[in-house]
Amino acid sequence: MSIEIANESGVGVDEASIVSAARFALDKMEVSPLAELSVLLVTLDVMEDLHERWMDLPGPTDVMAFPMDELDSTRRPDAADASPALLGDIVLCPAFAKDQAHTAGHSLTEELHLLTVHGVLHLLGYDHAEPAEEKEMFGLQKRILNEFRAATAAVRRQDAQRSADDRLLGTAGLDRVPDAADPADAADADPGQPG
Repeated sequence: MSIEIANESGVGVDEASIVSAARFALDKMEVSPLAELSVLLVTLDVMEDLHERWMDLPGPTDVMAFPMDELDSTRRPDAADASPALLGDIVLCPAFAKDQAHTAGHSLTEELHLLTVHGVLHLLGYDHAEPAEEKEMFGLQKRILNEFRAATAAVRRQDAQRSADDRLLGTAGLDRVPDAADPADAADADPGQPG
């Protein structure tokens, strides 16, 4: 799966984690691994222009999704036997999302993860204009985000354990990999050799 990200917002963000959130959502939705996605982070002014031009709504917004025309609009791309495709673009506005994150009581990164998953779902044909659609989309969004957070936390725990294990092995002197070219290591490897 190809996911490109470009940060033109002037706000420092963890781009790798945004890509990870997008990849996780696409994997959960069983989108073809050959699919392509673009994520663009923009300024308030650029987002305001896009929002007015494409949605005919004033002011900036947090996220916009631009699906590609090649997709069969009569069938959601996450349906069985979906062919590989250029899914489209997700446009995020970190400056706008920052206020939402503060109001929601979580970090900007968490807000950008939420908006990324939201954008992915829009690209896959989900919407929230009607109450039933909103319930389905937001329920799916919540489930994907919870699973992403759990998977991310598990990786962090695993990395922390690996780091602790490495420190312990280093303290015990077991962190060196023997080098056959080093005479000291060669003597250690063959106790019959004088060292």
